[in-house]
Amino acid sequence: KKGYDHIREKIDEQELIDLITKESEHHPIQMMCSVLKMPKSTYYQSFHKKPNSYHVANEQLLERIRAIHKESKGRYGAPKIFEILKKEGYTGSINRVQRLMKQAGIQSCIVKKFRPTPTQKPVEERENVLNQDFTTTTINEKWVADITYVHTLRDGWCYLASVLDLHTKKVVGYKFSRTMTSEIVLEALQNAIQDQKPDPGLI
Repeated sequence: KKGYDHIREKIDEQELIDLITKESEHHPIQMMCSVLKMPKSTYYQSFHKKPNSYHVANEQLLERIRAIHKESKGRYGAPKIFEILKKEGYTGSINRVQRLMKQAGIQSCIVKKFRPTPTQKPVEERENVLNQDFTTTTINEKWVADITYVHTLRDGWCYLASVLDLHTKKVVGYKFSRTMTSEIVLEALQNAIQDQKPDPGLI
């Protein structure tokens, strides 16, 4: 009992009212009011009260926070949203913005910067057969390959190896992987060969 009294001091009255309302389908309201030390009159009168100015201000602020977050396509977190609100005349604290965002489940889509991992293996030089000559006269004459870094929410940084036909400027083979290895480039090339079946002499 003494422990609950200590906790009760830290619980907002509206939070208790919301809890009782939520659990009213499973437990009698009178019993919950008694256990939680909430006068029944206070509970029932709460439904006839008009929202106070602070509550209304929070609702308006949260609505603007949602709008800014949506306009940023989910990229902005509390610090950036707070800066925008300040420019619009907001005089409250960033803690208030953070609290409202947390309660509403609003958070930014954080994308970690890609940091390449250096390899200790020596780089084997190859002859530059193409020699910067990108001109072509037909399809499947010259192909080039590239690796694109793609950030995903579930797996973080992933890698897309693609093979491009210089004549059509279209991708003729590709391979997607969670790890960047020479194998994904070779598999992308193999996929292109199986699909295009180029004649001998392809560069």
